Order: sequence, then structure tokens, then C-alpha cells
Amino acid sequence: MIVRMWKGWTSIENANEYEELFTNIIIPRVTNGVEGYIKTNLLKCELDSEVEFTTMFWFSSMEAVKQFAGEHFQNAVVPKEVRELMTRFEDTVHHYEVAL
Repeated sequence: MIVRMWKGWTSIENANEYEELFTNIIIPRVTNGVEGYIKTNLLKCELDSEVEFTTMFWFSSMEAVKQFAGEHFQNAVVPKEVRELMTRFEDTVHHYEVAL
């Protein structure tokens, strides 16, 4: 099993809108039809002046990750409407093999 992790930051004012957008629109859109997609977790940490979000997409294999993200699977998949709510975000992602 592979976990694909990515971080992005919003202003405190945009945090709830991002969370709703991600949960209700982005996850269903980007994972629809991806064979080997298992689930998504969205982690949230409120900082002094912004909110940090960490996404964890769980896949059965690297082949499933590549079906989701394409040939350049190490690059972040950040839809336009997400970019508009972020103050900054990572351009690349981290992939971890689940050991336990």
C-alpha cells in the first residue's frame, strides 16, 4: 500500500472553504475511476496566521498512484480552485510504502 502525502497552506479565513471544496468536490473528481484508490485523509493544523493542510491519498500500488497522477507522478496535482484558496503549497509530493 502507498500513501501519497502533500501539504498546502491557506489563510485562516479560507480554511473552511478549502476543507469543504476538498471534501465535496475535489476528492470525488480526482479519484473517480482510479482503480486501486483506497481512501483520503485530510489533516489540519491551525498556526498563528494560517492553516496547514496535509493530504494523504491511499493507493493499493504505485501503478494506481500513476493512474491518478500521470507520468510525472512526483508532481502535486493541484486543481485551479484549490490554488486560488492556498497561500502556498508544495510543488512535489512524498510517497511512502505502508510498513504496518
